[in-house]
Amino acid sequence: MRIRPTLMGASLAALSLSLAACGDKDDADTMTETEVSAETMTADAEMTETGEMNIITAPYEGPYGGVPAFDKVTVADFEPGIKAAMAASLDEIEAIANNPEAPTFENTIIAMEKGGGALDRAATYYFLWGGNLSTPEFQEIETRIDPLFSEYQNDIIQNEKLFKRIEAIWEDKAALEALTGPEQRLVWDYYTNFARSGAALDEETKEKIADLDDRLSKLYTKFSQNLLHDEEAYVTWLTEDQLGGLPDSIVDAAASAAAGKGREGEYAILNTRSSMDPFLTYSDNRELREEVWRTYYDRGDNGDEYDNNAIIAEILKLREERSHLQGYDNFAARAIEKQVAKTPERAMDLMMRVWPAAIARVEEEVADMQAVADEEGADITIAPWDYRYYAEKVRKAKYDLDADEVKQYLQLENLREGMFWMAKELYNLDFKQVDDVPVFHPDVRVWEVTRNGEHQGLWYFDPYARAGKRSGAWMTSYRTQQKLDGTPVTTIVSNNSNFIKGAEGEPVLISWDDAETLFHEFGHALHGLNSDVVYPSQSGTSVPRDYVEFPSQVHENWLGTTEILERFALHVDTGEPMPQELLAKIKKAGTFNEGFATTEYLASALIDMKLHTLEDASNVDPDAFERETLAELGMPDELPMRHRTPQFAHVFSGEGYAAGYYSYLWADTFSADAWEAFEEAGSPFDKGVAQRFIDHILSVGDTVDPVDGYRAFRGKDVDVGALMRQRGFPDGSED
Repeated sequence: MRIRPTLMGASLAALSLSLAACGDKDDADTMTETEVSAETMTADAEMTETGEMNIITAPYEGPYGGVPAFDKVTVADFEPGIKAAMAASLDEIEAIANNPEAPTFENTIIAMEKGGGALDRAATYYFLWGGNLSTPEFQEIETRIDPLFSEYQNDIIQNEKLFKRIEAIWEDKAALEALTGPEQRLVWDYYTNFARSGAALDEETKEKIADLDDRLSKLYTKFSQNLLHDEEAYVTWLTEDQLGGLPDSIVDAAASAAAGKGREGEYAILNTRSSMDPFLTYSDNRELREEVWRTYYDRGDNGDEYDNNAIIAEILKLREERSHLQGYDNFAARAIEKQVAKTPERAMDLMMRVWPAAIARVEEEVADMQAVADEEGADITIAPWDYRYYAEKVRKAKYDLDADEVKQYLQLENLREGMFWMAKELYNLDFKQVDDVPVFHPDVRVWEVTRNGEHQGLWYFDPYARAGKRSGAWMTSYRTQQKLDGTPVTTIVSNNSNFIKGAEGEPVLISWDDAETLFHEFGHALHGLNSDVVYPSQSGTSVPRDYVEFPSQVHENWLGTTEILERFALHVDTGEPMPQELLAKIKKAGTFNEGFATTEYLASALIDMKLHTLEDASNVDPDAFERETLAELGMPDELPMRHRTPQFAHVFSGEGYAAGYYSYLWADTFSADAWEAFEEAGSPFDKGVAQRFIDHILSVGDTVDPVDGYRAFRGKDVDVGALMRQRGFPDGSED
């Protein structure tokens, strides 16, 4: 999943409009008298209230065009720094809005693209701390700062003079046609983001929307803090006699996790997916499997002060109310309007084409598992905490493929080197580790990325779980690529994961699924590193949500190539490459358990969409809605949603993926079809296809309509049938 802090990767407009599920943008160009004072205010934003320099707003210094000063930031910097940066940005906005000259692309749009640097930097640090270094001290400040972002956005959206200037530029069709294609798209993006957010509404309605945004921002913060509490507070402690069935690598990780919590000699199963998943796959203790399963899937749903159900109900109510004020039938209609899918109906149509095939495959998978359980005399009916365990037994029986055997070849550091090799072969990118930049935690390492010896950017890698770090895996950026002033600004990107750190000096082994996720998130980083655009708001991954996952998802495919596995899948003990026999088994089992993977994901996506297309969301009981809707859909009893509603951070810790979790499936229609382009060329490393992928997908950012960009790459429109073929489902689709 791509995670970009809401204020990152853009300038003032991006900073402002991305906050409440709007688009991105920024600020200042030609120097009028008012703009000089705005520039002075930006400098003032670098000072604290005591007159000292505030590090979080200061321009990056040091090598590589400047780098974040992670070694100098303290939690105490955030509140004064962000307040000062917001004030400076709003003064910049006022300078643009009150410019006495007639509105033009240069004095309004480019002006917004150039401004807001202090706030952009401050937000970079702030959101990094929230996702990676969250402490009670930070969370206390977070409850005060988060609402400020909503207020800041509304101050810009409600600036009538500013909107009138943007509207005038949009409506001057002669001047618009004289602009380049990317510039025309940028004007359209600004105009539609402001209009969709209610900029043209009356003052009373704007005030209502501002109040709703303020309340929603507080609810998102509380949801996230509740979820983080349940992930950190609940641990399943094991004794040595409860380790039956667990491979040594998992036992070692559990011992390391316990030691990290000050309980040497014990074993801890943390309440995260990367800890839960392998335990459920291998543990012979069914009672413990159920305990771990329930602990994980009850996050945010324990009926205590950290329960998220009431928060979700209020979020849904307020989102609906705001959407009606903005002129939409429901929240989903507004959220999807600028996506590739365009409407909730089109998104639902794709999901419901795939759903029957997915649940039919689950029925087959469960039958296979039940047969194994019956043959063993287990005297059970397959339950959700049995699915992974018996699926692994079926994998061994059907394909003679042992996931733990595969894991012995999947060393984290070797796979990282494999990703670098892939990037070199496909995109001519070289990675060299550097130690001359500060990091925010000792686990973080940094590489300089070059192409033909020319600096392309920096890649930060933060692989391990720790207290205060949100679960999952993501990519974010600390600086976006752009060439607005004629001098190239290179990108700084980061991949963050939650692997369990092994004993000192021991290699970290990861599962095949985790390895795919590693390549997926690196695909987002490659998207940023290959960006080659002029305007910050159009840089890298600043594309529609249901398209941005496409470049990352297609990169998962390279993990399974012979070229990668033979070179980098080396046995942890012998150093020998993965044997051809095992490679063949992996490829043969390529669509194994696809019913489970697709169904658990789609269940979450369908619940998300149905919640946000309700005719009346004023009094929703999230638990009841989840149960009843899944029953109506025919959800198999043997597995849960991937993200149950009370822990659905994609949707309720903000609005980035609200009514948009379908995006992964929509994007996968593109990634499956794009992968077939490499297959048709005869090699996953075909230079011609890779160059077209750079030219029309990775480098263009949001400068072109994604559908047009994809057509230029592929020579045709996307074929949904490729998605079904890749998942091993019946191919009955042509649209």
